[in-house]
Amino acid sequence: MLQGLTDKLSSYLDPKEIDRIKRAYHFSEKCHLGQMRQSGDPYITHPLAVANILADMQMDPESLMAGLLHDVIEDTGVTKGQISRRFGRTVADLVDGVSKLGEIESASRAEQQAESFQKMTLAMSRDIRVMLVKLADRLHNMRTLGVLSPEKRRRIARETIDIYAPIAQRLGINDIRLEFEDLGFAAMYPLRHRRLREALKASRKNRKEVVTEIQQAIEMRLERESVHVEVKGREKHLWSIYLKMREKKKSFRDIMDVFAFRLVVDNVDDCYRALGIVHNIYKPVPGEFKDYIAIPKTNGYQSLHTLLVGMHGVIIEVQIRTREMDAMANFGIAAHWEYKSSNNNVEVSRRRAARWVQGLLEMQQKAGDSLEFLEHVKADLFPDEVYVFTPKGKIIELPTGATPIDFAYSVHTGLGDRCIACHVDGQLTPLSEPLQSGQKIDIISAAGAQPNPSWLNFVVTAKARSAIRHFLKNQQHDESVDLGKRLLDHALGNLGTSYKQLKKSQIKRLLKETGASTFEFVLQQIGLGNRVPFAVANLMVLPNKRVVSDDHKNPNLPVVIDSSQGLVLQYGRCCHPIPGDPILGHMTPGKGLVIHLESCRNLKEIRSNPEKCMSLLWSPVVKGEFAVELKAEVTPERGFIAALASRMTEEDATIEHISVNEKDAFTSIVDVVLTVRDRIHLADIMRRARSLKSVRRIYRVKNK
Repeated sequence: MLQGLTDKLSSYLDPKEIDRIKRAYHFSEKCHLGQMRQSGDPYITHPLAVANILADMQMDPESLMAGLLHDVIEDTGVTKGQISRRFGRTVADLVDGVSKLGEIESASRAEQQAESFQKMTLAMSRDIRVMLVKLADRLHNMRTLGVLSPEKRRRIARETIDIYAPIAQRLGINDIRLEFEDLGFAAMYPLRHRRLREALKASRKNRKEVVTEIQQAIEMRLERESVHVEVKGREKHLWSIYLKMREKKKSFRDIMDVFAFRLVVDNVDDCYRALGIVHNIYKPVPGEFKDYIAIPKTNGYQSLHTLLVGMHGVIIEVQIRTREMDAMANFGIAAHWEYKSSNNNVEVSRRRAARWVQGLLEMQQKAGDSLEFLEHVKADLFPDEVYVFTPKGKIIELPTGATPIDFAYSVHTGLGDRCIACHVDGQLTPLSEPLQSGQKIDIISAAGAQPNPSWLNFVVTAKARSAIRHFLKNQQHDESVDLGKRLLDHALGNLGTSYKQLKKSQIKRLLKETGASTFEFVLQQIGLGNRVPFAVANLMVLPNKRVVSDDHKNPNLPVVIDSSQGLVLQYGRCCHPIPGDPILGHMTPGKGLVIHLESCRNLKEIRSNPEKCMSLLWSPVVKGEFAVELKAEVTPERGFIAALASRMTEEDATIEHISVNEKDAFTSIVDVVLTVRDRIHLADIMRRARSLKSVRRIYRVKNK
């Protein structure tokens, strides 16, 4: 068994180092003597396999010895001190670091798993090789999952795809990441994996001629231009095919319509020369070129990516890189370990990994507990994807931080527009609550519902944001035009006419005077408060045509308010007007009509100016909920806040804000902002609150 490992090592290590590794093997074999794996194989086969994986990455002797010894502390009772004396402190530290990560394997509870990740971060901060050994350990475990129960296979596979594959990606070890994903895919969804594998095998035969033709064309042209190149047909792996099919709702055939090639050249100059040559052979797709050589990815990945239209209209993906970049793409940080290179790549690679680990440590310090830290780690490793389910079990992929509103719009724009509430895993949840992978989302909608402008503060998807903005823009336009009509009609009443009596000649004169393109635009500007309705009316009705008579509209007839909703209707927070109150309104540029109590002191200076302030009237059938502020003087006693709030909500009021201030030793002042339908509703609430013994006085706050 050992011979295969030593053959690999002899290609890059000297005999003395290989002898040290052999000693570690024999020690591990002795320690694990009599122990068996669940497959029935001797336990030593596992550490040997881990060492072979590390040898494939051409890791240093210390890492290889740690791979062979990684289970001896945990499983055999050997101490860290014994390993240190036999193989050195570095090896002992690595083995100890990997042993402390072992809990991840058996974690059955989230807290246990989270604690393990904290240990992992600390171990990695001391020596990143701990993580490389752990990845090799996990890889062999994934390769031998078949002997475990289906439930355990799925759990380990999910953990591998969620955590270990992204870690491998962050460290730039692409080969291991790909194998993690495909093995995890096979364990989680064996039927889907098998069908996709068979479809890929069949597709390979059908595509062989086209692939060969494209490959030969590229090779011949580059050879003619004296660019030494190795052209590889790059095949998509099954997990990425599956994700693309699910994400883009495409068939296997659509995904496989793209032909992928990798060009490996001698140096960076040849990368750019090869790019120019392939762009000469096939037409590039505009906007699909990415230069990761000039601007590497965060994990150190470097390559040129371009998309071409080849013969017969086929799409060709081409990656161009040097051999060094190819090694970095496959083995990441392990490609440039300290013992085998004296150039700057070592330091660059290690610094990059160190920065990432430092970021994890900072997250750990800021996190309130281990569970919170784990969520941060997951977000950092896998930043772009959250998978949630519809009530029928369909998977919806969303960005991290997405909310139920994002989910609703991703299902259908109409569902997003009509959304009023949602159930997450059967529980009523705020619409602003970020979603977590695995949750089941059920959106509650209503026919007359509309998007709320406040949604823009927390939605994260471009689709939701653009849909909300689009609706609000159209809604604001319609509302402002309608309000503009009413305000202009009101102003025309002062001049002895009305909106319905306007003539085309008057509208033409207005457009000429204002330079506006349409009459609708002028009405919108009036509704938004950007034009004064009286000034517009004066432009439309010439002085000699102005008539004031009893037959015409009463100039003092107020504008009717029939709703609490509206983008161009605002209610003064200084006085909180509600239906039944005498009200006035004033126009504010860009905001529209702001409604105040008639007695509000903020209207003192403009109350008599008809151009800025106008009479308003509540509609007899006004709908909606209106905010109002109350103050209650209360004798403090146990549970008085809960009792007061309960009395108010019993009357179908919604409390938006409540606060308590101590007036003296015997009196507390409770400040409540709640929503009511009208003055009658408010009176019922106040009467109900007064029935409490502890309430001495309750009154409405007005800005007089």
